[in-house]
Amino acid sequence: MNVAYWIGAGLLALFYLYAGGLKVVQGREQLRPMMAWVDSTPMPAVRAIGLIEVLGAIGLVLPPLTGVAPWLALAAAIGFAVLQIGATRVHLSRGDRRIALNITLLLIAGVTIWPAAARL
Repeated sequence: MNVAYWIGAGLLALFYLYAGGLKVVQGREQLRPMMAWVDSTPMPAVRAIGLIEVLGAIGLVLPPLTGVAPWLALAAAIGFAVLQIGATRVHLSRGDRRIALNITLLLIAGVTIWPAAARL
């Protein structure tokens, strides 16, 4: 079960460190080709989502490694599942049917929740 957690958490952490980092540091024009939804979202909200993603990625990895506040890893995994449910809704409401990445990330987060909960 430990291996399952680290595979899921590692994949999620890498993805969200990258995607969240982009949202934090890049402007709307640079994000638009990858994330069309930024046109209809205020930049402070985009930056906040990016910061939440970066903090969540850290929350998946750091607490289990240090043994400090291990419940944060479970909270981060649940948060990423909720984030992807919301992201899927945003895509579908905009008429965008390309949600395969969102569903994949939701499944990985879901698989990561179980071993994270078992560690508590």
